[in-house]
Amino acid sequence: MPLFLGLDTSNYTTSAAVFDSESRKMLSHKKLLSVKSGEAGLRQSDAVFQHTKQLPEIVTGLFSELGENTGITAVGASFRPRNIEGSYMPCFLCGEGLGESIGAVSRIPIYKTSHQIGHILAALYSADRLSMINAPFIAFHVSGGTTDCLYCEPDEKELIKVTETASSLDLKAGQLIDRTGLMLGLDFPCGAALEKIAQKADKSIKARAVIKNGSCCLSGFENKAQAMLRSGETPENTARYILNAVFSSVYEMTEYAYGVYGKLPVIFAGGVMSNGYIGKLLSQKLDNVYFSAPEFSCDNAAGIALYAYYTYERQIK
Repeated sequence: MPLFLGLDTSNYTTSAAVFDSESRKMLSHKKLLSVKSGEAGLRQSDAVFQHTKQLPEIVTGLFSELGENTGITAVGASFRPRNIEGSYMPCFLCGEGLGESIGAVSRIPIYKTSHQIGHILAALYSADRLSMINAPFIAFHVSGGTTDCLYCEPDEKELIKVTETASSLDLKAGQLIDRTGLMLGLDFPCGAALEKIAQKADKSIKARAVIKNGSCCLSGFENKAQAMLRSGETPENTARYILNAVFSSVYEMTEYAYGVYGKLPVIFAGGVMSNGYIGKLLSQKLDNVYFSAPEFSCDNAAGIALYAYYTYERQIK
C-alpha cells in the first residue's frame, strides 16, 4: 500500500500525517505547543524543546493507528516557513531532522518544502480541489505569522510556484485576533474562543479595510478594539468587530488580486481561515472560492504528505 509520511513542526503545532494514495485518505495526528497563560507566543528555543518532546508521541500514535500497513514509500518535511530566500525558523529543524533520519534508515526518498506550501495543499485536499494545482490560482495563507495573498502556478521543481501579491504591512491577522483575545482574558491561541464570543454579539460594527497597493494594515484595528473596551463596549461586540476587520481586509485583498490576475479560483488556508464567521462573509461576497475544514486550515502535516506523494510520482514517471 503506497503510503506517504508528512512531518511539520511549526511555531504552534507538532504534526505528522500519512496519505494513502490508493484510498486517497489522510490520517493525521497533531498536538499544540504549550503557551503560558497571558503570553502571546513562544520563543524558538521553547518551540524546539517542545517539538523534541512531542514528536515521538505524535509519530508513535500515528503509526499505531496505521496498524500493519506501515510501509512508507516516501517522507516529506517542511524545512522553512516560505519558499523564499532567507526564510528560516529553527523549529522546522525538528521535523526536517526526523524526516532525514527516517529516510536514511528506511532507504526511502525525502522531499522538503515550505510550511506555506503544506498549508495550501492541505486546504486544497480538504476542499476536494487538488486539481487546481494544474493551473494558476490564488491562495490566501492567513495565520499568526502571515496574511499573504499569493499567485500560484504549476512548477516542475516546487510543484507550486508562489508569488506574493499582497501581504500585511504591520500586524498579521492571527496576531490581531490573539492580541484582542488576550485583552479579553482568553488563552493563546485565541481564535476559536474569540469566534465563540463574537457569536453572542448584539450588533455588528463595520470595520473599513486599510489597503495600500493591495496590502493591508491591521494595527489600527487593535487600537480601535482597545478604545472600544475602554469606552464600555461589550467583549462580544468588540470580538465581532475584529472579525469584521479581518474579513474586510481579506475581501479587499482578493479584489485587488482579481484586478491583477483576473477572477481565478481562490483557496483560503491558514488557521485564521478556519473561522466560520469570516468564511461565511467571504462566500457571500465572492464566487469560485473554497475553504477547508478547520483541521486542515490550522497547522497540520497533511499538505506535506501530499507534497511527498506528488513529488515522488513525478520522479518515477
